[in-house]
Amino acid sequence: MDETMTEPLRTKPFSAFEWMLSGRYLRARRKEGFISVIAGFSFLGIMLGVATLIIVMAVMNGFRTELLGKILGLNGHLLVQPLESPLTDWKDVADRISHVSGIRLAAPVVDGQGLGSSPFNASGVFIRGIRAADLDKLTSIAKNIKQGTLEGFDDGQGVAIGRRLADQLSLHAGDSITLISPKGAVTAMGTTPRIKPYKIAAVFEIGMSEYDSTFVFMPLPEAQAYFNRPNDVTAIEVFTDNPDKVDTYRKTVTEAAGRPVFLVDWRQRNSTFFNALQVERNVMFLILTLIVLVAALNIISGLIMLVKDKGSDIAILRTMGASQGSIMRIFLITGAAIGVVGTLTGFVVGLLICLNIESIREFLSWVTSTELFSPELYFLSKLPAEVDIRETSAVVIMALTLSFLATLYPSWRAARLDPVDALRYE
Repeated sequence: MDETMTEPLRTKPFSAFEWMLSGRYLRARRKEGFISVIAGFSFLGIMLGVATLIIVMAVMNGFRTELLGKILGLNGHLLVQPLESPLTDWKDVADRISHVSGIRLAAPVVDGQGLGSSPFNASGVFIRGIRAADLDKLTSIAKNIKQGTLEGFDDGQGVAIGRRLADQLSLHAGDSITLISPKGAVTAMGTTPRIKPYKIAAVFEIGMSEYDSTFVFMPLPEAQAYFNRPNDVTAIEVFTDNPDKVDTYRKTVTEAAGRPVFLVDWRQRNSTFFNALQVERNVMFLILTLIVLVAALNIISGLIMLVKDKGSDIAILRTMGASQGSIMRIFLITGAAIGVVGTLTGFVVGLLICLNIESIREFLSWVTSTELFSPELYFLSKLPAEVDIRETSAVVIMALTLSFLATLYPSWRAARLDPVDALRYE
C-alpha cells in the first residue's frame, strides 16, 4: 500500500513572523535594557559616521572646486613663456593663439613683485600688467568690482587692487597707492628702486583672500614702463574652454605660437597644493570610515549578547519547527535594521547640514564669538560644500555593507545553537 508522503509546510524566507520577532527583539524589555543601550549606541555611531563622512567629503569637494575656480579664474590654464629670445612679438603670438579652436583668451601679461604703501600701512603686492580688453574678459575680476570702475583702464594710470589689500592700506577707489619696485632705473651708482604713486581706479573682491590681499592690476603699457620692459612681456596667459583637457591644447598652442616657447599648465603650477588636498581628503575618508567600522562592531557585540539572552527562545522556536535559516534571518533582520536606519538617518542629516553649512558656521561663530573659518588660513571667504552623488552613494553603500556583514556571525551563531543544550542550561 502506497503511502503519500507529504512535506511539512515551510514558511517562506523573510516571512511575517520573522519580521515580527525581529521587531520585538529591537524593542527590548526592561530587563534587557543593556542590550537596548548597545543597539542605541550602534545606531548613533553609524548615523554620526555616515553624516560626518558626507559632510567632510562635501566640504573638501567644495573647497577644491572653489579654489580651482578662483585660481583658474585669474590665472591661465596654460602659461606660454619665451625660449631663446624675449617675447617682443607678443602681439602676433597672442593673436595667433587666440584663433586656435577651444582657446577663449590669450592675454599677454607683465608680472612683477613690489611693495604697496599708503600713509597708514604697507604690504607686499604682486603687480600684473594686462590690457583692459583682456581684463574685461576675466569675469572673476570684471564682475566683482566693489568700488570704482574699469572703464578707461588703458587710458589713464589707474590700477585695480583687491578688497583686502585696500582694507590693509586703508584706501578706497579714487585714493592713491604708492608702488615700490626694487628693479628701477639703472644709474652710475647702481639700480635705484622705482617709487611711483597710482590712482586706484577700481577695488575688486573675488573671495580668495590670497588674491584679494596681494594682486594689483596695472595697464599693460604702464607695467612695461614700470618694470623696464618697453617691448616685451613676461608671458601669455592662455584660457581654454575646458581646463581638464588642457593636454589636448598643448600641441596646437605650440604650433600657433610660431616661435620657441615653453608651456606650463595649471596642474604643474599648483601641483603641490592640489596634491596636498587630495592626500588630506583620502586620509580623512579612511579615518572617518573607522567610525562606521566601530559602530558595526557594536552591532556584533549587541547581537551576540542578544543571542545569548534569547537562547531559550531560540530553542523553543527550533522545537516548534523553525529552521536554522529562519533563526538566522530573524537576527540578521534585527542587526541590519539598526544599520539601515542609522545609515539613512545619517544620510539625511549629512545632506541637511551640507545644504545649510554656511548658516551653521555663522551661527556657531556667533555663539562662540570666534571666527571658525578664517579666510587668511583657508583662502576662501565662505565655507563651501559640494555633494558628489557618486561619493555619497559610495559612503551609503559602504555603511550598509559593513552593517550587513556585522550581522552575519551573530546570526550564524544563533542558527547553530543546539536546542537541547540551550534548554538544559536555562
